[in-house]
Amino acid sequence: MTPPLSKLQSFRLFATKVGALATPYFNSEEKWRARGLLAAIVALNLAAVYMLVLLNEWNRVFYDALQNKDAPVFWRELGRFTYLAFGFIVIAVYRFYLTQLLEMRWRAWMTVHYVNRWLANQAFYHLELARFTGNGSGDDKTPDNPDQRIAEDMNLFTSYSVSLSMGLLNAVVTLVGSVITHYIGRPLIGLNFRQQRAEADYRHHLVRVREYSESIALDRGEAVERGQLSSRFGVVLSNYLQLIKAQKRLTWFTVGFGQAAVVFPFIVAAPRFFSGAIQLGELMQIASAFGRVQDALSWFVDNYDRLASWRATTDRITSFEASFQALQASAHAQTVATPHTQDALALDDLHLSLPGGTALLAVSGLRLNPGDTVLVKGPSGSGKSTLFRALAGIWPWSVSRLRAPGDFDARVMFLPQRPYFPNGALRHALAYPATPERYSDAELQQALTDALLPHLANQLDTEDTWGQKLSGGEQQRLAMARAFLKKPRWLFVDEATSALDESAEAVLYDRLKTMVLRENGALVSIAHRPTVAAFHHRQWTLVPNEAGGTRYRLVDAV
Repeated sequence: MTPPLSKLQSFRLFATKVGALATPYFNSEEKWRARGLLAAIVALNLAAVYMLVLLNEWNRVFYDALQNKDAPVFWRELGRFTYLAFGFIVIAVYRFYLTQLLEMRWRAWMTVHYVNRWLANQAFYHLELARFTGNGSGDDKTPDNPDQRIAEDMNLFTSYSVSLSMGLLNAVVTLVGSVITHYIGRPLIGLNFRQQRAEADYRHHLVRVREYSESIALDRGEAVERGQLSSRFGVVLSNYLQLIKAQKRLTWFTVGFGQAAVVFPFIVAAPRFFSGAIQLGELMQIASAFGRVQDALSWFVDNYDRLASWRATTDRITSFEASFQALQASAHAQTVATPHTQDALALDDLHLSLPGGTALLAVSGLRLNPGDTVLVKGPSGSGKSTLFRALAGIWPWSVSRLRAPGDFDARVMFLPQRPYFPNGALRHALAYPATPERYSDAELQQALTDALLPHLANQLDTEDTWGQKLSGGEQQRLAMARAFLKKPRWLFVDEATSALDESAEAVLYDRLKTMVLRENGALVSIAHRPTVAAFHHRQWTLVPNEAGGTRYRLVDAV
């Protein structure tokens, strides 16, 4: 068991995490602008401190003039105050503006940086696999809710990093107040981390209810979903109650500490004032100076709850970063197709495993030639869809020797049972992932017609949530319209006609087969309906592997 970290070690670890997250931006292509903004903010903060020193000195002279009824000095100091106040206002305005500008630019850079990494090499898919297939336990390698970490945590991290570090620049922490505040407020760190996770889990389930509203309604699953939402919201409220109680204890101390500091300088300096040793101006200068010093020394006390949120946010982004590093370390396990001169896809030696490490499927010595139409058959759970994922290069638990034609990556297409459509104009949903400008309106409309969707041909510019508006069969036909539009050579179809009636399925399969053969390509399908077999002349079958090593092996039953 790892021993707990000391306070100093914990602080050093946190500082290291902040530095690791901050350094890439200040060394990026924007480094000179970022460093310049940071230097300007530091200079303005120091200038603000100097202005406070001048205003404190002005306090002494001004209140002395009042006590001595010295009108010339009174009016002179009022004029001097105008210049001091104007200078302080200018510094405060530009300190605020440049601070916000740095936070915005930093957040924008971090957001683009992590979105690119999340979407690169199917990382978004692999993270979800690791989280939901039992290959992780919710630790740093399997982060929850990446949407929250990108949209919310990075905003909080950049905001807290700039504002709190600049506050720390102008503050010295009092030993007693800081230590007491740390021990009283320490639970806020973990509570803030868990609160962010609970809130994100609750929001994620709300989104899933919206996305699967029809399926839930058909199953009469409202009561179950209500229970699930109630359970997740209960976690939110339970943790939030603990957070409130911890903040209440911290508020007792911080507010009491602040109120005591109001009268403390007057109590200390009052005997000297009443004895005539100092005048009113010096008394007010002492009180003002103590207030400034107390504000600085109380920075840690006043900002402990924000520091707790900062640390929780930093931990969440750090674990997000760790997940990408873990994916990079295991990237060698993915299936990679090696180009070769032969115009065929050769599956020389392919081994697929389940996330837990169980060997699932072995493939050896199979070839997919131009003109082939192959039906993949096998028991449910034998690895048919996993084979397609491996051929697409997105299944991380695979080892293979796979040789493909030079145009395989550019001209391969996979049609899943449940396709994805971005919200927006229909032309974007149809052309995805390409841009619609790549195709003419006539080509887009012809593809819809070929896919038995002629009623959508005049709605190319209609914006909608197509993944929810269209029926299951219409969604599958729209996915096929993409295939008719892009004309792939190598087409892999995974139960992509399961929501269609047999007559529509027959028409579309005939058109898909004709298109692929015209492109001198091959068609590979996974389907349970016997009617689909008529459109394929070969069959790959998954049979139990009696020799052991894997559960199944794929054989060619021509």
